[in-house]
Amino acid sequence: FLRKRQGLLDGVCFTGGEPLLQKDILDFMKRVKVLGYSIKLDSNGFLPDRLAEVIGSGAVDYIAMDIKNSPERYAVTAGLKVMDLSRITESISLIRSSGIDHEFRTTVVRQLHDEQSIEGAAAMVAGTGKYFLQNFVDSGDLIVPGMTGYTKAEMETLLEAARRQVPKAELRGV
Repeated sequence: FLRKRQGLLDGVCFTGGEPLLQKDILDFMKRVKVLGYSIKLDSNGFLPDRLAEVIGSGAVDYIAMDIKNSPERYAVTAGLKVMDLSRITESISLIRSSGIDHEFRTTVVRQLHDEQSIEGAAAMVAGTGKYFLQNFVDSGDLIVPGMTGYTKAEMETLLEAARRQVPKAELRGV
């Protein structure tokens, strides 16, 4: 598939769930890179050892990491009762020090986020150049029904909360 599209496509995004759960992901990334494609990795940051391996390989050109919520609400947003955030903070640090172009982003859900939690999420990546708030859109196939997004005006208010920690934060897809 990718060989047939050389010269037509510029890059390949490895996404998931969490793509780093795939045992052979790095080998596959390298094979795709040899074909001349740029590589983007979308990660939730839960596997910092695998992330470090990918970063060290030179196979990835861009990394996007989801910041689920403020530390106080991270577990519930990830669908857990409790969660050790050390893996998340380690991944943030790895990405920031990697020298690889990157972004952090939070998908905002009315039932999970408010101004305080958005400011807390932004604080986790304070000082970064790229932090985006993305409004939740119901795909129609949710594990937990009843989740909704915010209005554009409400997203602007949440953006101001994020900008208290990341002055250049932006909205995406609003």
